[in-house]
Amino acid sequence: MNFKVGDMAVYPAQGVGVIQAIENRQVGESAKEVFYVLRILDTGVVIRIPRSNAVQVGLRCVMDTGAVTSVYKILKVREVEDEPKPWNRRYRQYMDKLKSGSPYEIAEVLRNLLLLKADKVLSFGERKMLDTARALLVKEISVARDMPVEAVEADLRRFINL
Repeated sequence: MNFKVGDMAVYPAQGVGVIQAIENRQVGESAKEVFYVLRILDTGVVIRIPRSNAVQVGLRCVMDTGAVTSVYKILKVREVEDEPKPWNRRYRQYMDKLKSGSPYEIAEVLRNLLLLKADKVLSFGERKMLDTARALLVKEISVARDMPVEAVEADLRRFINL
């Protein structure tokens, strides 16, 4: 996967960004390495990712419209088999899914936390994770469908209670 300057990309747990530059940098005593310079849209954080390591760290293209449809299908499912777990195991499991960067796993986390929220009060960590999952998904869908974030949020409200 080779990105060009101006391409949009997704970095796991950080969200959608734009490739601002491609740089050659000396890394320690080793040879020069090529880096993608990614600026995350929501936070402005700049991340340098070695091109040779981009796939391993989970850098990927923004999902296409077919993937958006699949994400909506995941969000619609209400019968989820989720055996009761202590909150800390559930938290670790959901955090691993968020860190994966997969829009499908992020959608599962969002859906599951919303279903859990309907039954009980979420802990501070779970609320924060819910907000993170929502923000990551909304921003990527917004970019994928070339829609304003507000329109995507309104669209999602028809499927789930944000």
